[in-house]
Amino acid sequence: MDRYKIIKEVGDGTFGSVWRAINKQTGEVVAIKKMKRKYYSWEECMNLREVKSLRRMNHPNIIKLKEVFRENDVLYFVFEYMEYNLYQLMKDRGKLFSEAEVRNWCFQIFQALAYMHQHGYFHRDLKPENILITKDIIKIADFGLAREICSQPPYTEYVSTRWYRAPEVLLQSSVYGSAVDMWAMGAIMAELLTLQPLFPGASEVDEIYKICSVIGSPNQNSWLEGLNLANAIKYQFPQFASVPLSVLIPSASGDAIDLISSMCSWDPRKRPTAAEALQHPFFQSCYYIPPSLRFRDAALPQTPPSVGTRGALEPKSARRYSGPLTNTKAASNFTPVKMFAPQKTAYLAVQRKLEMGNQDVQPKEEISAKSFGRQQPRYQPPARNSPGSLYQGMNPRRVTDVTEKMSQMTMSSGPQPVRPPAMKAGGWHRQPDFLNRSREIPSGKSYSRKVVS
Repeated sequence: MDRYKIIKEVGDGTFGSVWRAINKQTGEVVAIKKMKRKYYSWEECMNLREVKSLRRMNHPNIIKLKEVFRENDVLYFVFEYMEYNLYQLMKDRGKLFSEAEVRNWCFQIFQALAYMHQHGYFHRDLKPENILITKDIIKIADFGLAREICSQPPYTEYVSTRWYRAPEVLLQSSVYGSAVDMWAMGAIMAELLTLQPLFPGASEVDEIYKICSVIGSPNQNSWLEGLNLANAIKYQFPQFASVPLSVLIPSASGDAIDLISSMCSWDPRKRPTAAEALQHPFFQSCYYIPPSLRFRDAALPQTPPSVGTRGALEPKSARRYSGPLTNTKAASNFTPVKMFAPQKTAYLAVQRKLEMGNQDVQPKEEISAKSFGRQQPRYQPPARNSPGSLYQGMNPRRVTDVTEKMSQMTMSSGPQPVRPPAMKAGGWHRQPDFLNRSREIPSGKSYSRKVVS
């Protein structure tokens, strides 16, 4: 820690606290995450899911883990620093984002998810707080719950923040996959277009109720496996007809509605993959190169010495692993797509109180037939005079035609690394003061939730 100058604490969660700091040698602003529990061996540190997953991934839309070190049995992660998260941009905003902005952000997120899923991981905790932004560059962060797709079930039943939790997880399935990330993205995309959560459940019981009241109750044709999961826990779905998402999201285009609807399907097998989502007509104006056509970036730094060797040469009380944290082949040459000019609006780094009905890591709520039997209020769609009705009919700005971009590409004897624009200092994760503030929903309804770190 002597190499870093601590500026201030910017977040405090269940597993650790996050500090804004400056590298004294380079002047770079970073985010340092200090873990709360003690770690008594270097091997234990490097086997953490967050470390293992980020060491294997190198993508411009995934947060970079720059360094891991341990001092006096205290573990520290050093990340690149990002200015805001998506929730901070939504909070207290007076008008909707344009569909062009949402398209730009979601396109980058899906590129990161496609890369992540192709490299054998799924995130399991996607939510606006875990999607960071600096200017117009988006990065997925917080891989503490990430799992390998090839890992053996059963998986943990408690994953993700409730509002973005897939129904198969809510129904206590122990077998699930990357489709849970696609469900979360459907809910996040809808929230970006309305500034309101799509499924704001106050409990696991209420969350399923909210889902049913929006997309309709499942049946044997739409999700037979879900009915079997419900029978296993003696739960009966409330009966609802679906509400057209065009009513709930009046500002969205037909393509946006179609993409959200497909991601919010009861059956995980009917949800598109991240790679398929990138080919959706909603992203027709975006410039996307499939992985099979991308150049291999041979210029990336090589893998540093192994952790075990390096750790053995350092004092037990201070071991460090720094440099490019990857132990696989160099990643494909992804280029962060800038479809639209950076937005000039100055955002305040406000934070949120998220009291989602006991969202901290705790014993999972018991779902029983008795608890589901209580009368639940019907979920009402947003009023037409709410912010959801603004910007209707707005045409997004479009990027340069794909053929023009392809014609401008040149081939050289060696692939050239493409690096994302330099990051600015700003807020990463969440600040402590949001714990004492309520989240205001523009429609007049107020929801509260608690962060799961």
